[in-house]
Parts: sequence; C-alpha cells; structure tokens
Amino acid sequence: MEVQSVATISTERIKSFYWKKIICRFGLLAETLFDNGTQFASQSMAEFCTGLKIKQLFTLVEHLQSNSQAEAANKIILRGLHKQLEEAKARWVEELPQVLWSYHTTPHSTTNETPFRLTFGTEASSPRTAFLQPGENEEELRANLDLLQEAQKVAHKEYAVKARAAKRH
Repeated sequence: MEVQSVATISTERIKSFYWKKIICRFGLLAETLFDNGTQFASQSMAEFCTGLKIKQLFTLVEHLQSNSQAEAANKIILRGLHKQLEEAKARWVEELPQVLWSYHTTPHSTTNETPFRLTFGTEASSPRTAFLQPGENEEELRANLDLLQEAQKVAHKEYAVKARAAKRH
C-alpha cells in the first residue's frame, strides 16, 4: 500500500503519484484495479494507462466486497493515526509514515504474514552495515525470495477461507 497526503485529489496528482510511487518503484503493471472516482475514470487517466499498456479495471459500485481489502487497510491506518495523534491532530502528515511502517511490518491475522514480506519476500529491517557479509546476505535474500511464492499462496488461501467463513455468518 502506497499513500500520499494531498489537499485535493486530481487526475494529474493521481498520475504523478502512480508514476513515482508505483511504476518507478515496482515497474509497469499489466492491470490495476481502481474505484469509480472521476479521477480514475477520466479520459486523461485512460490515455495515461493506455500509453503504458496498463489495463484499467474498476470496482463495481454495487459490489462493495470487491474493494474490501483496501477498505480494511484504510480502517487500520486511520485507527493507527488516531492512536498516534491523541492531542496534535494537525501532525497527521508527519505521523503517516510511522503508521504505514507499522502496518507494513505487522503480521495480519488473516495471513499470519506481514504485507512487507508478501510483497518483497523478506522481512523489513533497519539498514545495518557494521558486520555485513555481502555474500551471506545475498544468499539469505535469495532464500527468502524462493520462499516468497509459497508464502503468498498460503496467505491467499488463508484469506479466501476466512472470507468464505465471514460470508456465511
């Protein structure tokens, strides 16, 4: 999950954010799921995505569950911001990175994995260079990447099982 605080949401800001925070960081995506906001459904955004060969998919207005993961993540982040800002509500922009770090590095109950590990194949850690063994570090990172697909499959299955159980109740 990538976020940015802005006063107003415009198509140009969305395109800039998408380019800097998604494409430049993760590479071109084959498709992206957007909600039906006018910023995402505009002609300008469609041309931007078409130019990059990104297929635009949209959530169905009448099918709220299709966006439930994003809504759940937003709820957790807002709860984290509220806890951090008991007194100084105006500081939320400064506190947002810490709340996101907490979100990305906390195992989720549905997957028992951190979002960071499911995305990058390794747990997040603070940079450390004192005692770094480059060869050993490379080996460990490769091993983590080998295990990533398996962890993602398990997390996806666990999420699906819990979603079906929640649907029944």
